[in-house]
Amino acid sequence: MIIVLVRPRNPNNIGAAARAMANFGLTDMRLVNTHSPVLEEAVSAVGAEKILKRAKIFDSLSAAVKDCNFVYATTSLKNRKTDKEIIFLPDLKLPSGKTAIVFGSEKTGLSNADIALCDAVLNIPTSAAQPSINLAQAVTLVCYEISKQYKFKKLRIKTDRELPSKEDIEIVVQVASKYLDAASAREILTRARLTRKRLFAVKKFLIKL
Repeated sequence: MIIVLVRPRNPNNIGAAARAMANFGLTDMRLVNTHSPVLEEAVSAVGAEKILKRAKIFDSLSAAVKDCNFVYATTSLKNRKTDKEIIFLPDLKLPSGKTAIVFGSEKTGLSNADIALCDAVLNIPTSAAQPSINLAQAVTLVCYEISKQYKFKKLRIKTDRELPSKEDIEIVVQVASKYLDAASAREILTRARLTRKRLFAVKKFLIKL
């Protein structure tokens, strides 16, 4: 399970998010468009120093999740419409394979372009009078729900069905785009939920056409 913070502004939120991950057995933190000084100032990561030290920094969300099989975008849905499937946190059932949950900036949240890169939307139900939640609190709630499902020991799920990463899908999209537009090919391949082996079998078939 991977926690991705996109454009985080407050170092204390980064630290608190890392601490929440440590509390509930998660270790893989990825940061998008942040800077080393911000990371170094994250002093609230008591007991989670290793998570911060090992956190990977990326220039784009697509690069941060390219090795993932499924990606959730978190949003309050306030003043925002989306065609993505919406999952409410109490109903979260994590799929097999490498899964990432993406959180946006404290000020602006995730952009529409960020959400478009994800497979589904994850929403934390809140009062309509105050729909948004502090970044660190949101990470804590999500990590807690994950820990309830997997009892801390099953956070790294092994599967005999090796699923393709985003990068794998893009490789096949490039081949399929000879026959239909890239966006449609990407949507079809993502929804098909093929194993990596079958995905590349599709690639071979398309090449032979």
